[in-house]
Amino acid sequence: MQEEKIYLTKEGFKQYEERLVYLQEVARPQVIEEIKEARNQGDLSENAEYDAARDKQAAIEAEILEIQHILENCIVIESSTSAANSTVRIGSTVKFYNLLTKDINEVTIVGALDADPFNNKISNSSALAKALIGKKSGEEVEVEAPKKYKVRVETIL
Repeated sequence: MQEEKIYLTKEGFKQYEERLVYLQEVARPQVIEEIKEARNQGDLSENAEYDAARDKQAAIEAEILEIQHILENCIVIESSTSAANSTVRIGSTVKFYNLLTKDINEVTIVGALDADPFNNKISNSSALAKALIGKKSGEEVEVEAPKKYKVRVETIL
């Protein structure tokens, strides 16, 4: 089974790196100390603090593995800042005209882990992004959403 590519912005990559360092250098040693303290309290079979610390340790280790997987398998996307980028791609900021609502909107296409619709960052796997990727300024495309609509690419930033 082929794994789907993980796209991250430079900022997203840096945030995952920082989180990994925190988990490995701060959270992991803290939980190891908590386990030691709980062990010193005696009978482990009825020690809720020990169980909680072990659960916390398992969660930290799982998050470390997940972040390591993301960082090892990601593609860092560059923001498109030059006029040479005449087609929409991951990392592009696109102004488009919605032919249904007559609105002009602006979105940045990012990887799924960086998506933040409230800040106009949409996932490359969203219907709108899929319709826009590969298009040039002036092109009209139909967005394959539950209620289909058409947009026209105005500018690619």
